[in-house]
Amino acid sequence: MTDLNDKAREDFFSEAQEIIEELARNLLSLDETLRQGKSDPSLINDAFRAVHTLKGLSSLFGAATMTTLAHRLEDILDDLRLGRMALDANVLDVLFRSVEVFNRVLAVEKGSIDESLGFVDELLALIQQVGSTSIPPVSPGTDYDLDPGMLAVLTEYEEHRLHANLKEGLRLFRLRIRFDLATIDKSLELIKERAKTLGEIITYLPTGEASGPDTIDLDLLMACSCDQDKIESVLGNDNTVVQEVPRRAAGHEAAKPPIDLPKSRDNLVPAALGTVPPRPPAGAPLAGSGGTLRSVSQSVRVDIRKLDNLMNIVGELAIVRGAIGRLSDRLRGTGERRASNELNRLNRSFERRLSELQESILEVRMVPLGQVFDRLARVVRQIGREVSKDIRLVITGSETEIDKLIVEELSDPLMHMIRNAIDHGIESAEERSAVGKPASGTIALNAFQKGNHVVLEVEDDGRGIDEAAIVRKAVQLGKLGEPQLGELSRTEILSLIFLPGLSTCEEAGELSGRGVGMDIVKTNIAKLGGVIDVLSEPGIGTKMTVTLPITLAIVSALLVCVGDETMAIPLASVSEAIAFDGGMVRNIDGREVMTLRGQTLPVCRLDDFFDIPREVAAPRRQFAVVAALGSRKIGLVVDRMIGQQDIVIKALGPSLSSARSFAGATELGDQRVGLVLDAPAILEEVLAGADPLNPMLRVSHG
Repeated sequence: MTDLNDKAREDFFSEAQEIIEELARNLLSLDETLRQGKSDPSLINDAFRAVHTLKGLSSLFGAATMTTLAHRLEDILDDLRLGRMALDANVLDVLFRSVEVFNRVLAVEKGSIDESLGFVDELLALIQQVGSTSIPPVSPGTDYDLDPGMLAVLTEYEEHRLHANLKEGLRLFRLRIRFDLATIDKSLELIKERAKTLGEIITYLPTGEASGPDTIDLDLLMACSCDQDKIESVLGNDNTVVQEVPRRAAGHEAAKPPIDLPKSRDNLVPAALGTVPPRPPAGAPLAGSGGTLRSVSQSVRVDIRKLDNLMNIVGELAIVRGAIGRLSDRLRGTGERRASNELNRLNRSFERRLSELQESILEVRMVPLGQVFDRLARVVRQIGREVSKDIRLVITGSETEIDKLIVEELSDPLMHMIRNAIDHGIESAEERSAVGKPASGTIALNAFQKGNHVVLEVEDDGRGIDEAAIVRKAVQLGKLGEPQLGELSRTEILSLIFLPGLSTCEEAGELSGRGVGMDIVKTNIAKLGGVIDVLSEPGIGTKMTVTLPITLAIVSALLVCVGDETMAIPLASVSEAIAFDGGMVRNIDGREVMTLRGQTLPVCRLDDFFDIPREVAAPRRQFAVVAALGSRKIGLVVDRMIGQQDIVIKALGPSLSSARSFAGATELGDQRVGLVLDAPAILEEVLAGADPLNPMLRVSHG
């Protein structure tokens, strides 16, 4: 790749990634239409344009490997859109493979991974193999009375679409439409979208007739199977004239009837979303000869690291705000009430502006989950074909937003869950038919916001989890003792799938069976401050629910004291806080529990949990902070509650990086540092009890 400055490199990587993701979305839409036995040539054309753009971009920035690959792929897509090659599942496999290879090439160019580019040669060989099946198109003549001027400006693709529609026996119509120049781009896009319900707009060009200084007349050539009345009812108005294109009489040309539009500018085609410009009329001024160079885009790309830095600065300002508040209180105690009140007023104003700044930065960090869902759709298609299973992925809630960094970290855990669903959950077509299920399996991926959390659900309609097989395997691996079998609840049995090394597959396959999947899923989700719950019904299916905080950048936390230690508990995990006394506790199977409104909660005394020494006895009045994590809750017993504070969580140093009970540390002001508790990890350890097979590292304060 050509030597570029950091800004140019980042711009290239960002724009190339956007184009590749656009290509992937087009291919997914193509795959869906192919499964339905339909055809949408515009999708192939959109994919062609995306690859063509990627070729030009990579060539401009000197990314030679990507340029070569895009050029070869462009040839395939050109053959597809011009009818030289038939689109089938094998060709789509190669196109989907190209998306994966494009992403790997980008990662190599960026330095994210260190590997040779041999995988590119493999794809080029596949492209050459499928490309060898292309044949030159045969363009038959047309006996329709088409305007020679319109025929002369048809592109090769438009000429192909014209003959393809005529071959299918569709009728041709000429639409003359008057547009307002101020809104022509949006209005034309609206017409094209409406026309898709009837047929296909093959081409359009200006008539060359001056209808007015602020209007322009376009002739649109449309192919469809409906009649003229139907077109007029959907597309027609006072500024639209529809005529069917007649066939030529044998031996001579038929006279083309005139088309006249009303002179009034009333009821011009309304504006709509879109930016498709018309072909400029002959003699029109070139762009730049009195026009504007102003960009139509109002968006900018921002490196997430810059947003992290801004968020850290906001966190530091929050500490300053707290210090100002404490200074105001001290002034009031010295009798300087006037100065104290003025300082307090300024502090409240500072707090409001700081809150607005924080919310604005968080909004910029938010991205829709559709970014990762689109990638998972490609994974489902690829793996389904590898294991010869017809899998249908249903996605809802892709517009749900979450922090960009969390989205990136979610990709691998969700991919593992879906791979397991396909390999272990979804039965073969024969098995499904035998039990009365449709041959196609379904995986539903759903996302929604719940308070300060985002909930992700991955559900399949497969065979469900074999609980007996899980218990048997756990015993074989020494993960579970015989005396414990009768004590396990159904929820605890299902949770065994997250034990390291556990798999119910007798033989390891390409997808799974090595026992290195679900434990990693749980670990990675826990690192994000989330929890995962499992529900399963034999013969019906399995549902996994992941609950995550919306952001990890800056959080509101409850500051508490345990002994002489000050700790922070993220409010996203806090359900409520109640007064606590020892009489509320009872012991069940060696665990301390308490009852809150009919629900039994495990109790964790944080002083014992962290081995915090006490110079004096614990205070008589303590508090239980109830942390809610998905469908589970735990009572964290603390000595004192200080109050709420916005904090920036900073990673622990290498010596404490393995301490899973802490999410990090934060500055509390007055040059103090407090540890931030990882409530999900604490809950897991408490539920695991004293089982040595489930160790959780702690940090001693002794």
